[in-house]
Amino acid sequence: MKNVLVTGYRAHELQIFDQKHRNIDYIKKAIENKLIPLIEEGLEWIVTPGQYGTDLWACEVGLELKRSRYPKLKLSIITAFSNQEEQWKDERKEYYKRIVESVDYYGAVSNQPYVGPWQFQARDELLFRKTDGIVLFYDEEAAESSAKFVKAKALKKQDDEGYRFIGIGADDIQNIVEEENSRRYDEIS
Repeated sequence: MKNVLVTGYRAHELQIFDQKHRNIDYIKKAIENKLIPLIEEGLEWIVTPGQYGTDLWACEVGLELKRSRYPKLKLSIITAFSNQEEQWKDERKEYYKRIVESVDYYGAVSNQPYVGPWQFQARDELLFRKTDGIVLFYDEEAAESSAKFVKAKALKKQDDEGYRFIGIGADDIQNIVEEENSRRYDEIS
């Protein structure tokens, strides 16, 4: 796989409302755990829609992996429309701006501001066409999300074209939490 789409829950869907939430670190670790084997297999690009949540956390993970171990790795944000961050709080805008300035490619499918849902459909079609697989953070049993539609598209593309589907669910996050707690316990005993 040369290009992977990474997406999933938006922060608010997980009841995460700021960058200091401790669960973000667990989610980022789960993303990293899925990406490293792909990079080792020859992954070149991580592509996200750049929405606040899984998409931007994946960018953070990718940027750190690029900086620390995989300098040839590239990152891309492809949004549905221009200025998607326009209605965000200032803190989120600054966070987003820092990430956008660090990725290798940034673009919008529609150069207009939000007009309608067709922009999301056009973005998703492009993202699926330009990637060989997906790492999707979504668990039907954990929380409702628009990611269920992305999962359905990815699984259909997997059946039709061999598109690779890699899921991250609540169990993956729970395992990381337990490993972290066990490691901390070992350090203090």
